[in-house]
This record gives sequence, structure tokens and C-alpha cells, in this order.
Amino acid sequence: MLDIFRKLHHVCIVVHDIQKAMRYYESVGIGPWYSWGSFDQFTELDVEDVQAQHETIYMCADIDNIQIQLCQPSLRKTPKRNFLDEHGEGVFHLGFVVEDLDQAEAAGRAAGLTTFERGRRADRSGFIYFDTAAQAGVTLEIRANKRSR
Repeated sequence: MLDIFRKLHHVCIVVHDIQKAMRYYESVGIGPWYSWGSFDQFTELDVEDVQAQHETIYMCADIDNIQIQLCQPSLRKTPKRNFLDEHGEGVFHLGFVVEDLDQAEAAGRAAGLTTFERGRRADRSGFIYFDTAAQAGVTLEIRANKRSR
């Protein structure tokens, strides 16, 4: 059994207007929101359009048991922009935490999963998106958090 999708970390929702979405979520008690950061932290970035990654806005809210991410994609062509244009606003991916991203990626590939975006920091933490939407109804992501020094 593939065990890389056991610890859910976040749900990522793509939206047209991130400020409007945050206001709504705050009105129902979800927040506060903070910026995820930037892609400058990655020493390896294998994505369709690097400039579009840098233009994409992510905001996060940590609730008791999970993180909710809002994503306003760049207007440039990216998987998230394509999803938003084709399906409208909604859940783009489920993000799972793993201890070792390299081992988890190898396990996913051994199980027949292909990737379409990935990024690594110098400490080998980072993210990988698996191409699972057609089979799972949603993209599955794995991530390893930054390591403490």
C-alpha cells in the first residue's frame, strides 16, 4: 500500500479574487490569513512557467486540524489557471506531509504516478504535484516542510 497520502496538511482552493474570498471566509470565522511566501526560496523549480509561479498569490489560514490555502493564479497559463478557467473556483489539490520528499516521490513514481510540478529547497524540503485529477477528481500533492537547523 502506498503510504505517502496519510497525513493531510492542507486543502488548496483556487479563486478569481483572493481578497473577496478571504473576506467571505473571515465572515464565517475562518482566518486569520497570512501570505504563504514566495518561490524564491526554491533552489530547484520544475514548473510550466516560472514567471507565472511568481505571480500566483497564496494565502493560508491555520484552523484546528488543517490548513486552508487560497490561490489566485497568475493570468498566464498554469495548471491552476487552466483549472480555474475550465472548472471555476474550487478545490485544486489536497496537500499531504511526508518526512522525506525524495523517498516519497520515488514511492509515488514506483506506484505509477507521474508529476507535473515540483520544487525543492536546499535542505531537500519542498513540494510535488502528482497528475491524479483524472483518476482522483483532485490533484494530490506531497510536501516536506523546511527542516529546523
